[in-house]
Order: sequence, then structure tokens, then C-alpha cells
Amino acid sequence: MTELLRQMIAQIEKLPADQQDVIAARFLAELQDEQKWETRFAATTDDQWDQMAAMVRQEITEGRTVPLDEVFPTQK
Repeated sequence: MTELLRQMIAQIEKLPADQQDVIAARFLAELQDEQKWETRFAATTDDQWDQMAAMVRQEITEGRTVPLDEVFPTQK
């Protein structure tokens, strides 16, 4: 176990049981979601990646995309 994880657990242990359960449920859900994504990415074939890239290039060509800076403006 990492030191950071130990610190997090120590802080969570100070909370009431119901709050601990809420946090634990959120972390478990996040871990399950991450495992699903890892499995899905690992199962994606090169042909599927190529097809997705072609779709993105087509959307860009057709002007159906928004520049990333418009979605997440940089702070100055």
C-alpha cells in the first residue's frame, strides 16, 4: 500500500461510519468503471481504432467538431 493511500484511509477513518460507506461506495464504483474501460480498450482491435480515427477525421472535415480550447478554455 502506498503512503498516499495510507494517509487517505487514515483521514477517512476519522469520519462517521455512514460517510465512510459513502466514500467507499464511490471508490468501489470508480474501480469497477476503470476495470470495464481497461477491458474494453484491451479488446479494441487495430481495425476498430482505424475506423474510429477515420470517423473523427470525417467529423473534423465536415466541421462537426468544437476546438478543445472552446470546451476547456485555458486560464491565463
